[in-house]
Order: sequence, then C-alpha cells, then structure tokens
Amino acid sequence: MQYVLGIDVGGTSIKAGIFTLDGQLKEVRTIPTSDLTKPEAFDEVTDGLSNLVSAVDATIADVAAVGLDIPGPVDAEGKVGFLPNIKLDPDGFKNALRSTFMNAKLAFVNDANAAALGEMWMGGAKGVKNFIMLTLGTGVGGGVVLNGQLVAGAVGAGGELGHLTMNYEETRTCGCGRRGCLEQYASASGIVTLYKDACAKAGATPCELSGRSDSYSVFKAMAAGDVCAREAISQMLEYLARAMAQLSCAVDPEMFVIGGGVVGSFDVFKDELTERFQNHCLPICRNTKIVPAALGNQAGMYGAALCALQVEDE
Repeated sequence: MQYVLGIDVGGTSIKAGIFTLDGQLKEVRTIPTSDLTKPEAFDEVTDGLSNLVSAVDATIADVAAVGLDIPGPVDAEGKVGFLPNIKLDPDGFKNALRSTFMNAKLAFVNDANAAALGEMWMGGAKGVKNFIMLTLGTGVGGGVVLNGQLVAGAVGAGGELGHLTMNYEETRTCGCGRRGCLEQYASASGIVTLYKDACAKAGATPCELSGRSDSYSVFKAMAAGDVCAREAISQMLEYLARAMAQLSCAVDPEMFVIGGGVVGSFDVFKDELTERFQNHCLPICRNTKIVPAALGNQAGMYGAALCALQVEDE
C-alpha cells in the first residue's frame, strides 16, 4: 500500500501526517525542530518522519509523495521565496528529504494555500472546484482555487489576501510595510486593536485580554453586551465583507471558506458577514456560499499532501 506525507512546517516544530492516497489520515506526529538550516536538524526531521511511516507498518519505499507547507510565498514551480518568520534552507531540506524518500515526489506550498487545498480535498470545500479561502488567525492568509487548481501567481504571492488595501486613511503600518491592509482589521490581533480603539473613544475599560491576539475574549465580551466589542466586531466584518465582494468581482467563486482561529466564532458572526457581503457584492453574486473550514489546524497537512500528489511524475 502506498502513502503520502503531509508536513506543516513551523518555527519550532513540524506537524506531519501520513495519508493513504485517497486522503485518509492514518497517523500524526509532532517533531520538535531546531534551526532548519543544518544537517543535524534535517536528520532529526527525517528520523521522525521515518518513525511515522513505521507507525503504520509501512516502509520508506511505500511513500509515494511528500508535501510541505511553509509560511512564505511559493511559486507554481515550487520555488520558495521570502521566509520572514522561519529559519529554513529549502534546498538543503529538500535534498535531505530526497535522500530519505528517494522514490517519492516532493512539493513545497505556502501554508495558507495548503489549507485551501486541504479543505478542497477533505474539508468544507470538498467537491467544489472554484472557491476562495480566508484564514483569520494571527494574520490573514488566503488561497484561491480555480478549476480545482491553486492560483500561486508569478512569484508565489497569489492568495496574499490579507494584504488587500481596505483603508487608505490608516496611519498604522502593517507587517508587510504598507498601511490599511485587511490583515490589520480582520485578524485576531486586528480585532483586539479595533476593540481597544473603540474603548478609548468611548472612555470605556476593555475586558481582560490574555494577549494582543485574544479575539476570543472580544467575542465573549460582545456576547455579554459589551457595546465596544460589538462595534469592533462589526467593523471587522465590514472590512472582511468589502474584501470578499471585491474578490467575487475578480474570481466569482462558488464559495468562500473561512478558516483560522477566529472561525471558532463563525456561528456568532456568519449572519452579519453574509448580510454585509450581500450589501456590497454584485447582485448576481448574492447567493455565494460562505462556510466555515472543517479541518482545523490539520488543513495544511492535508493540502501539502494533495499538492505532492499533484506533482507530475518526472
């Protein structure tokens, strides 16, 4: 029996899953990593992956493909671009994987794009060939899938939906160096910023927050009747709806899939988001579905695995 590995690469660890070729997840492992630029670090990962393969009574020869998602742009040819939040030598890592999994196809994909592919394969967009995924987490990521194929773009920046400019009057700078990006309002940290701004304007004391990305507490405060939290969430949804309406003009997706940590509150905001989207979109697009992601933090693993399976045989 053949398998495919889907690997979610993070800054301090990787999460790896081994799948059957039809998408059944058989086993998951978290493998701590050090600086992924050194041979000894590559050895730690390949040893961990080998143990994962053994856990399902398979051998290295049974692995047909290996896919990795990373937090940075990856173009259509699998070339890794800018990596702002992780120390990784892509070529060295690739060579180490090829040395271990000699008969396997290998693919790199952006993490948000991988999540979109995962949702298409086995999640909320299963069976849907044209959709847009928006991941609302610490930042805002995205993935555009057309005719069942991921849109990577010329340099791998396709799907950087969090950096659509939504507010030309913004004075604060986004992490990308520009101002007024969707990420500054629709991310978990953006929601907290909007909430603090609303409290400052109203002369109100914010609820207790565990950190700069604690959007959960803002939603909880809104449910308890906090007017400033209500205002912040409505502002967030307005920016998100405007972005979705613009995207629908360019892509006309069958569906928007909302993922990331904020999706835990999807049932709370879905009706307002739908109403605001319908107020801004072309009338013909009013019935575009808006659904929550289904795979949680495993979506990237699924998508990385699928991306590897889609690599043409050499």
